[in-house]
Amino acid sequence: MLEVRDLVTAYGAIEALKGVTLSAKQGEITCILGPNGAGKTTLMYSIAGILKPRSGSISVDGTEITGISAPRALAHGIALVPENRLVFPSMSVEENLRAGAYRRLAGDRVAVLEDIDKAYMRFPALERLREQAAGTLSGGEQQMLAVARAMMSRPKILMMDEPSLGLAPLVVSEVFSIIRQLNSEGVSIVLVEQNAHKALQVASHFYLLDQGRVAFSGAPGDIGEDDVIQRAYLGSKAA
Repeated sequence: MLEVRDLVTAYGAIEALKGVTLSAKQGEITCILGPNGAGKTTLMYSIAGILKPRSGSISVDGTEITGISAPRALAHGIALVPENRLVFPSMSVEENLRAGAYRRLAGDRVAVLEDIDKAYMRFPALERLREQAAGTLSGGEQQMLAVARAMMSRPKILMMDEPSLGLAPLVVSEVFSIIRQLNSEGVSIVLVEQNAHKALQVASHFYLLDQGRVAFSGAPGDIGEDDVIQRAYLGSKAA
């Protein structure tokens, strides 16, 4: 389980997170909704070790990981699929996958190769493109690669930041099918997503962030979907 308590993360004098508290249970999809500037990406970066919080705590399965580096966060089972995919454009598809398993290559090479084969089974399009430079792939193909690369670390928690951003509707549906499939295989997912309709269809629990604070939390169905969207994106205050 991921536990975040009273988390404050700042950019200089500006606090982007102002005491965020939330949890993500094992085996569930936890969705973070909210308007641009709410602090969603800052939250993901703080958990993943990219940003160092000013105060508060982050723990995974009871182990404190607050303020550790990104490589150490990865060692504790936190993998991030960043916004805009951020694949290594000049590297091939397979080189990107190997990069995702860099911590395991020295001592677990056979298992890494097995996981690459599993990635190709999950994403057949990637196998056909395995020698192609990642920067030449379509947006949907790059998103598949970013997910597959993150899974190469065998994460406890897969964090996905705006996986549908900039993708055609048909590809968005495919991405959410992948999210459902991974979760059905036991992967715990923390999902930041602007497409609230799609996110609420897969979420076990959701949080609304507004100006760096949790404005509301609940399970889909606790309040109507239209009310969720109103609160998340149109500025209506939570009760």
